[in-house]
Amino acid sequence: MLRVGMLTSGGDCQGLNAAMRGVAKTLYELNDDVEILGYQDGFRGLIEGDYKLMKPSDFSGILTLGGTILGTSRQPFKEIDNYVNGKDGETRCEAMVRNYKEQNLDCLVVLGGNGSHKSANRLSEEGLNVITLPKTIDKDIYGSEMTFGFQSAVNIATDVIDGIHTTATSHGRIFIIELMGNKAGWLTLSAGVAGGADIILIPEINYELENVLAAIEERNKQGKKFSIIAMAEGSKSKEDSEMSSSDYAEMLKEKGYPSGTYKLAAELSKELDQEVRVTVPGHYQRGGSPCPYDRVFASECGAYGAELILKGKFGRSVVQVNNEITSLPIDEVAGKKNLVPTNCELVRVAKDMGISFGDE
Repeated sequence: MLRVGMLTSGGDCQGLNAAMRGVAKTLYELNDDVEILGYQDGFRGLIEGDYKLMKPSDFSGILTLGGTILGTSRQPFKEIDNYVNGKDGETRCEAMVRNYKEQNLDCLVVLGGNGSHKSANRLSEEGLNVITLPKTIDKDIYGSEMTFGFQSAVNIATDVIDGIHTTATSHGRIFIIELMGNKAGWLTLSAGVAGGADIILIPEINYELENVLAAIEERNKQGKKFSIIAMAEGSKSKEDSEMSSSDYAEMLKEKGYPSGTYKLAAELSKELDQEVRVTVPGHYQRGGSPCPYDRVFASECGAYGAELILKGKFGRSVVQVNNEITSLPIDEVAGKKNLVPTNCELVRVAKDMGISFGDE
C-alpha cells in the first residue's frame, strides 16, 4: 500500500484545495492501493501526529473552494529545532520525523511558500521522502515562473484599484492602495499595471519622496487631479531602507504608523494641497474562490507531484520553467526568493508608459 501524507503550511491562498485535489485524484486513478493522510494545520499536525485518513469523497467539490480543507498555521523554520515541550524531550524536527515513520508514510507532500520549503528541505535532509508544491500569492518561489494563488490575488488587487479610481476621480484625491508583498513586489507590479496605477512602489525599488511628489505634481499640471499609488507593504524609501528591520519597525511604532504606507500618506499630506487616503484590502487578497487560471495551474502542479511520487522521484519541488511544469531539487529552491529584477520587462514597459516607481 502507498501511504502519502499531505499538509498545507503558512499563509493560505486560492488554489490549495485544487492542488490537493490534483494530487489525490491522480494517485487514486493511477494506483489501486493508496491511502492519503491529511495533517491538520500544517506542520503542527505533523509535529503532533494530528491527522485524518482522507477518503476520495473528501477531494470532491473542492476545485473551486478557497482556503484549505486541512487548515494551516505558521511554524517558522527558525524554530524547527526548538523543543516541542519546554526545554527537553524531542525537537519539532525530531517529532515530525518520528510521526512520519510511525505512520508508515512513503512520501510527504508539502504545499507551501518559502518558509515551508525550508522546513520541507530539512525533512528531506533527514531522509524523508518529500515533494513540495509552489503556493504563494507573492510569486516568489525561487526557480518557478508561477505559483498558484498569485493570479487570483492579482485579480482581486486589480479590482480594488479599479474600484478606487471612481472615488479618487470624483474627489480629486490621492489614494495609496497597500497590497501584500513584504519582500517581493510581483503582486503589486502586476496589479498596478493592470489597474492603471500612476505610481507603483515595490520592495525591490526603493523610492524617494521627492520623486513621488514630482510624479503627482506632473499629473496635476496635466489637469489630472487624482493619483493612484499601488504600494507593496514592504516598500521603503531609500532613506528608510538603510535602517535595520527592527529599527524601522520601532520608528513606525513610535510615530504611530501602522505601516510604511501610512508614513508615506502623512508625508504626502504635508507637501500637497490634496486629500490623501489609504486603502488596505489586506487578507481579502488571498481569500475567495481561485480564478480559472489558478484552478488549472494548481491541478497541473498537483498531478505532476503525484506522478513524481509514483515514479519514486523524491526531494523535488514542482515548478514552472519556460511555461512547462517540471521539478527542481528542493535544496535548490529552499532559502531563496524570486524577486522582481529592477530591469525586468514589465518594469521597463511600465516606465515607458509613464508609470513612476519613485526612483527617478
